[in-house]
This record gives sequence, C-alpha cells and structure tokens, in this order.
Amino acid sequence: MDKGRLRAIPLFENLEDQDLQVIATFANETSVSAGDVLVREGDFSYELMAIEEGEAEVHKGGETVATLGPGDFFGEVGVLNNEMRNATIVAKSPMRLITLTTWELKRMRRMPGVMERINEAIAARS
Repeated sequence: MDKGRLRAIPLFENLEDQDLQVIATFANETSVSAGDVLVREGDFSYELMAIEEGEAEVHKGGETVATLGPGDFFGEVGVLNNEMRNATIVAKSPMRLITLTTWELKRMRRMPGVMERINEAIAARS
C-alpha cells in the first residue's frame, strides 16, 4: 500500500515516514458494496478498519447512532481491549477500507503517535 494513501487518514497523518512505511507494508485494502455489514454488534473483534472512501452507518441496539465517512476508523476498542464489537456497521455506499488485524495493531504499540490517537478515540467514545 502507498504510504501517501495512509497519510490521508487522520489516524496516520502525523506519523514519521519510517513508521508510515512500516504500517503500509502490513495494512490491507478491501472494497465493499452498499448494504454490506462490515461488523456485527456482539461479534468478536479481529481488526481495526479505516475508511478511505464511502460512508457507513453505526447501529447500536437496532438504532442508527452515527454516520462514518472518509478518515474515520472503527474497531479499535474491541481489538485493543479484547472485547466484543459494541455496534453493527453497515456500508451506506460502496466503500474502500484499510484494515489492520489484532496482530498488526499489537506491532504498532511501539509507534506512540498511532497509539496516542487510538487511545484518544477510545476515550472520546466511552
């Protein structure tokens, strides 16, 4: 993956080039169609997803509670805290996502800028 694409995601925008290059080597890209369920509330959490293109709706307990778009990310709480998914996320449009698995995120713990941004997001969502 091109590190320039990663830099467009706020989670990664302030990282040093060498850290960004490391992440680029193990980040995965996936595309989904409108209506696809990206994650289900109550399922085990295996990856963090960052939205590169498109929009998704966040549902908790059957209610729509938020809309996510380019630059937003989700899944960090479950992955880092070894918890179940706390919401269902459904693609509102075709989407392109950047994904990082639990193992890859554990490797990123040595990158303070990323972990600081993730922890800020967890605190804001609590």
